[in-house]
Amino acid sequence: MYENRFTKWMRWADRDSAEGIKYLGVYICAIADEDLSATDFSWTKNIVYVGMTNSLKGLKGRLKQFDNTIIGKKGHGGADRVRYKHPNYEKLVSNLYVAVAPFKCDVKASTVKDLRVMGEVAKFEYDCFAHFKELFGQLPEFNDQKRSPKYSLTIARKG
Repeated sequence: MYENRFTKWMRWADRDSAEGIKYLGVYICAIADEDLSATDFSWTKNIVYVGMTNSLKGLKGRLKQFDNTIIGKKGHGGADRVRYKHPNYEKLVSNLYVAVAPFKCDVKASTVKDLRVMGEVAKFEYDCFAHFKELFGQLPEFNDQKRSPKYSLTIARKG
């Protein structure tokens, strides 16, 4: 379900080359020892985070916020959870993959059509959560706030 909506998996370092990266949409991150790059998106237990954006900067901007946070800055709650478990950036990104589902829309226009597309993005994210939970019995690890503490609220405060 939804597999055809996503790009192929790509290495984290290659994320800016994703088709439709300038648009809003849903993104899915996976951490895997095997090389997922250039393989068709599929639902796997390696998926650790599902996110979305309706921002002006699109998927590119949101993935940059995610990257900034796993590097050690602030700005993305899910990435803050990833950083708690994976504090070594270089080691993490060597096994981090992303697939995106872009939605063409002009966020600034606020036309009826564009507003509906923005709603479709939010719904699609929740559909992805539901589908993952149907398959694996739980949310992806870093979407589950009870299971995954934030770096900034634990380790960073101790320092």
